[in-house]
Amino acid sequence: MNEGETMFTVIGERINTTLKKVKAAVTERDADYIAEDVKRQEACGATYIDVNAGARIGHEEEDMKWLLSVIQGATKLPLCLDSPDPAILEMAYGLVEQTPLINSISLEKDRFDPMMQYLKGKECRIIALCMDDSGMPKSVDDIFDRAKSLVAELEGIGFKRDDIFIDPLIQPMSVAAENGNMAMDAVEKIMTELEGVHTTGGLSNISYGLPQRKMVNRIFLAMMMARGYDSAIMDPLDKEIMAVLKTADMLKGADNFCMNYLKAVRAGDIVA
Repeated sequence: MNEGETMFTVIGERINTTLKKVKAAVTERDADYIAEDVKRQEACGATYIDVNAGARIGHEEEDMKWLLSVIQGATKLPLCLDSPDPAILEMAYGLVEQTPLINSISLEKDRFDPMMQYLKGKECRIIALCMDDSGMPKSVDDIFDRAKSLVAELEGIGFKRDDIFIDPLIQPMSVAAENGNMAMDAVEKIMTELEGVHTTGGLSNISYGLPQRKMVNRIFLAMMMARGYDSAIMDPLDKEIMAVLKTADMLKGADNFCMNYLKAVRAGDIVA
């Protein structure tokens, strides 16, 4: 690990056409807006840039092609290709310059079968969702059993554990008081018993429906990292959550001599 790097994988979530400004930029082919956003995500610590072009129905293929061209002209970071359509992923895979992260596969039969066919022989990393045809998981055992099945299936077609990112499907605290503990306990079990895999997911799901969401997200990130969580789909432009990440990384012992922490403090990225 080089100086300034973190062991934590930050999947920058901002290039998503479900976001109004991004959708408008894509519709108007505003390359400057997209390129500037990507450069800012990289400067703030993104490891991957997520690319989702699915919001404009009937235009996903052309929008994805355009976004890939603009983004790869702005950064050399690897990309996270985000689409439910294997045909879009196949097209995008052929255009990327670096090994991508594919978002995502699940155990839902309508998605699992075509995605497994798509993934065979691919050089990529993969986000695997703990979802099956029975719906969202209801317990830690539900999450772990699905994670175990996904890992076995992906290993069966040649994936290494280091290339598998398990998404335990974080559910909102506003829905059920046990959802935070369920996610944390599941992450700990996955990282302990499926050694070598990674865990990731949409961190901000935890705060859905609550006020002051950014505060909830920041504290939850630190608590999840204490259980082994080592990646998140998140906004790297949120300076405060990135400060939490770097501080938690240091407290976990992943920052020799606290060098990355001290560098971030000197740069003004961590301020009490």
